[in-house]
Amino acid sequence: MYKKNPGGSGCTAQVHTENPRSAGGMSVFRFSALRAAVCLLSHYERIRSDNDPILTGGDIAIGSEDERNADPCTSQGCKWGKNADGKVYVPYYITNHFSDREKAIITRGLESFSSFSCIRFRPSRSSDRDWLSIESQNGCYSFVGRRGGKQVVSLARRGCLYHGTVQHELLHALGFNHEQTRSDRDNHIKVLLQNVQSGMEHNFRKIATLNQGTPYDYNSVMQYHKTAFSKNNQPTMVPIPNANVSFGNAKEMSRNDKARLNTLYKCCECQHEHVIQNKYTCTHVFNIEFGPNPPLCCFTVTEEAFSDVLTDDQRLPDQQKMQP
Repeated sequence: MYKKNPGGSGCTAQVHTENPRSAGGMSVFRFSALRAAVCLLSHYERIRSDNDPILTGGDIAIGSEDERNADPCTSQGCKWGKNADGKVYVPYYITNHFSDREKAIITRGLESFSSFSCIRFRPSRSSDRDWLSIESQNGCYSFVGRRGGKQVVSLARRGCLYHGTVQHELLHALGFNHEQTRSDRDNHIKVLLQNVQSGMEHNFRKIATLNQGTPYDYNSVMQYHKTAFSKNNQPTMVPIPNANVSFGNAKEMSRNDKARLNTLYKCCECQHEHVIQNKYTCTHVFNIEFGPNPPLCCFTVTEEAFSDVLTDDQRLPDQQKMQP
């Protein structure tokens, strides 16, 4: 079932009718978050004012046209800094554009990162030089990586307030691009430019991305739907070699999304004197399992811990002596 977007953009979105709501007399529907967001982005590019940032890739804000073909996160200073305790604290401020219910959706997305990574979003302080200003502007968008100073993340009240969309924009702010712009994307999807809206072709340009040793992920929260920016409701992207693979429907970050984040920010970097890096997942650190290519993770090696897991050749010399 499809409904017109109530914001007047003319967007259509798939509605999950089991939970319709009403807010101020306006029907609010839960629909495919990424599809709705992409539709709003297309609408945004038609109504953008001179005060709005230039967008590339649909929802990636850039400072000038010169940045359109660049990967902003290959430059030094893109990442948010790591604290002495091994955590990466990212200050944020949620503006008063949002209701309490809407703030709760945003907060849930912010707090979700602490359950599987060393990222900690925290409320900003007056002493913070760099922070995310989460606002309801025209559409959903974010800059890629840390830019310095006040950095806007736009989550429009009409169309962007979904858990997956919040995570998507925050991943941009942490330094990640879209899955379909990966450097190796031509091995996994075919872009059908003949179906792309005129003027939207730049959203499908490849970027020389660093993929953190993970495979292309059709289930990534950074992967757009197959009809993104379509002018005729026909696919703009087709998976290869199997065109029947479903993609672009993620409701939250995938295992590979989490693995890339932890690798980029070295969340599994050894922090203790007696540690060992091995093939095991970070279950004991972040209580998650990564995909088929997990980063090297760290464990504190003691006589009590992991004695039933580590073999002799995995133990450090001084720890080998501790074994009976």
